[in-house]
Amino acid sequence: MTDVRLAFGGKPLFEGVSFTLAKGERAALVGRNGAGKSTLMRLITGRHEPDEGELWVQPGTMITTVEQEPDLSAFETVSDYATSGGAEAWRAEAELGHFGVDPSANPNILSGGQIRRAALAKAFAYDPDVLLLDEPTNHLDVPMIETLETRLIGFNGAVLLVSHDRRFMENVTTNTLWLRDGIVLKSPKGYGDFERWAEEIEEAEIRQLEKIKTQLKAEEHWLQRGVTGRRARNMGRLHRLKAMRAEASRRKAAIVAQKAKAGISAEEAGHQSRKVIEAFGLTKAYGDLKIVEGLDFKILRGDRVGFIGPNGVGKTTLLKLLLDELERDSGNVKLNPSLRITYLDQTRETLRPKDTLWEALAPQGGDSIMVQGKQRHVAAYAKDFLFKPDQLRQAVAALSGGERNRLTLAIALAQSTDVLVLDEPTNDLDMQTLDLLEDMLLNFEGTLILVSHDRAFLDATVTSCLVPLGDGQWVETAGGWSDAQSQIKGKPGKAAKADKKPKAAKPKAAEPKKQTKLSFKDQHRLKEVETEMPRLEAEIAELEGKLSDPNLFNDNPDEFHRINTRLETARSELEQAELDWMEIEEKKEALAG
Repeated sequence: MTDVRLAFGGKPLFEGVSFTLAKGERAALVGRNGAGKSTLMRLITGRHEPDEGELWVQPGTMITTVEQEPDLSAFETVSDYATSGGAEAWRAEAELGHFGVDPSANPNILSGGQIRRAALAKAFAYDPDVLLLDEPTNHLDVPMIETLETRLIGFNGAVLLVSHDRRFMENVTTNTLWLRDGIVLKSPKGYGDFERWAEEIEEAEIRQLEKIKTQLKAEEHWLQRGVTGRRARNMGRLHRLKAMRAEASRRKAAIVAQKAKAGISAEEAGHQSRKVIEAFGLTKAYGDLKIVEGLDFKILRGDRVGFIGPNGVGKTTLLKLLLDELERDSGNVKLNPSLRITYLDQTRETLRPKDTLWEALAPQGGDSIMVQGKQRHVAAYAKDFLFKPDQLRQAVAALSGGERNRLTLAIALAQSTDVLVLDEPTNDLDMQTLDLLEDMLLNFEGTLILVSHDRAFLDATVTSCLVPLGDGQWVETAGGWSDAQSQIKGKPGKAAKADKKPKAAKPKAAEPKKQTKLSFKDQHRLKEVETEMPRLEAEIAELEGKLSDPNLFNDNPDEFHRINTRLETARSELEQAELDWMEIEEKKEALAG
């Protein structure tokens, strides 16, 4: 693709876009919602013609696309759908089997995850040279995402993919294409290097703007709202999440200690007001399929619990049982009646297609709404979710999947609530919106219950996970998704426990003495950074305050450059101090464990 330009009646969507996609490359296509990622894919497949420029595809190249919302409604069976583009029947059936879909199934009764797997099977059945994937992990559970990762890594052709799943992109991609301001920038590294690379680009642009000395402050402010500084924000999130996890562990340990000391009745009286949900012997099954059996589980105020596990294990069913929305076979559930609960389910059926974005946010009319008990202008609140003013009069039906999800989240997060329940909230969201959502959830002071297959999102937002062990057994683990995997590794379910026979103990060889405390060097550095971080944060705030003076550059350019240089240095020093602090704290936790 060389110097491609495309416009739809107004401002060009692309201008001067040039890049190549070679065999063996697996490129991540990155850009905010509305930047034109899906349109760029349609240009590659020939569904759109560029206004200017050249699009060259090697003769004989087969290009296959997996759309964001595959439509199977016109087919009697999944096999008919998988072979509809000319794929050989034996290959289509083999791929459907690989992705766990019955070829004879009626497409009209498939779940979202089954539709997605059928579309992937169809794409691989063509044995294409180029594979274009638009949000391929939507509705897939982690085991199937990992299956897709393995398949893509072994794929011989070229891959271009758009996805909100950061861990998936990090694991799969070899290159990154950044669609930004109508052009495409290409990195020779995968998505795992994106933030560092993007920071370098934006910092270089800031330096160039300083040389030009034109509209410096306005442009620098805009740039700072982009990728620049994201790593520092991520460190701040890690600090907050670490503190939340420590507090959650402390509270749970205190309750266990109280039970042991004073008995259940004393614990009931002392903590009743802090309970959100409590289950006793909760059991539910559909025939031979056990969703949950004998679960005793408690969620307290301020807890942030992630429900994880493969599709079909019963996460949403268990969630509805705990919310008392489904009839249980046995056991009991207590919900705190004084708490307000906001539940955002997977279907997003709360939106009415004919409403405008403004009407969806303010259904009672007017130009302001209540957001978490505070009055906000509709346009200002919509801007928080990356909607432009000219979109406010746009019909909901015209919004993209990611924009509809953003709107649903905006409506849900506006409500004054004590308990926020989110079922797969990250589907179709771009990276910038995921950043925004993570910040909002970490600043949410109530109780969070989250069902998600997004591994990075779970790691960044929850303090504990509820994990299935099989046969209706569930266990709560501390930390996020990655922590849960390490804690349940080799942990058997109830059935496995019964079959396991004790083994004769083997004599242990003498082991070297285990380190139990930090080295003197680490202790000294920990004291240093704990003093440095607040000092640097205060200095950065002071320097930023000085730079906010609009007359500083004109009145004293040397002072402006001196402050700006020191500000960059202070930010780097703070980032290094935070990294050192995190590493030493992790060492301390490992030694304590």
